[in-house]
Amino acid sequence: MGVRMALGAQRADLLGLVIGRALKLVAVGTATGLLLALFSTRALQALLYQVSAFDAPTFLLVTLILGAVALAASYLPAQRATRADPMIALSHIT
Repeated sequence: MGVRMALGAQRADLLGLVIGRALKLVAVGTATGLLLALFSTRALQALLYQVSAFDAPTFLLVTLILGAVALAASYLPAQRATRADPMIALSHIT
């Protein structure tokens, strides 16, 4: 990031880059997790009594909460990194 900022990248561009990459990872992880969760409902159905193994509101709520936490976990460090002085960041490379 320090190199990009030293070469003239704007803070909003760097923040968008980091959030965009994080969003792709969150999307892939969410899709994989949902598929595995849906396939595992048959195995869990034998363990649950009087509760449906496939509960759509629960799946949706958990997906939204975990997605929001993952994006916040990438946004806060990215925002902090964009505030750094590029010359100081470059001086720590060597």
